[in-house]
Amino acid sequence: MSIPRLYLDQPLSPGEAVPATPGQAHYLGSVMRRAAGDAVVLFNGRDGEWQASIASLRKDRCTLRPEAQTRPQATQPDCRLLVAALKRDALEWVVEKATELGIGLIQPVFTRRSVAGRVNTARLATIAQEAAEQSERLTLPRIAEPLALSAALDAWDGTPLLAGAERRDAPPLASTAAALHAAGSLDRWAWLVGPEGGFEPGELDDLARRPFVSSVALGPRILRAETAAVAGLAVLQALAGDWTENLGRSIG
Repeated sequence: MSIPRLYLDQPLSPGEAVPATPGQAHYLGSVMRRAAGDAVVLFNGRDGEWQASIASLRKDRCTLRPEAQTRPQATQPDCRLLVAALKRDALEWVVEKATELGIGLIQPVFTRRSVAGRVNTARLATIAQEAAEQSERLTLPRIAEPLALSAALDAWDGTPLLAGAERRDAPPLASTAAALHAAGSLDRWAWLVGPEGGFEPGELDDLARRPFVSSVALGPRILRAETAAVAGLAVLQALAGDWTENLGRSIG
């Protein structure tokens, strides 16, 4: 029987009972059919992961008791995703997969060809939390409020930003990711994906003028925006992220 794993925005320390949310109480009692004394796993993004038990459970009220830390808190790499506002189902899928891939910040952006005019960040945060609980990561990604692409670029802090572009002269993403690894940029990068139909020429020109932006290509086929988002993150995590240790021995 699997042990439920829950995120709590509460300090975690041995023996100190903490309240669960009403939704978590319903999940434990009505969905998972758990009772007082049953095991759970807790994390809060600050104090590591904890073995815990249900101290009390009744309808929508529940308290949980941390017992022992099973994993210490690890440093979260500064890996980000900027993604054009997509249709609801597609964007929710991207947020779920980006969370599983260990991304720390997800920034929706409005581009000239964006098909969505609004973004429900509260709903996306719930999806991210559920994905973090299931994927055993120790933190939640931050879901930023959507910005116009130009505003996001104007406020950028200089972190290397790789932009998926359709220009034929753009180098492959894999080679740029390998260069990031060689330069020691293993924990600070961002991936930008445009909307269905791609960026408009003026947006590509604006990206080209930014010194922190590198335009890259994702191969010979046209990808859906959500496919490009996840494929790019997988490449970056494999070559310049936390998937492989001592990667420098195997590239270049």
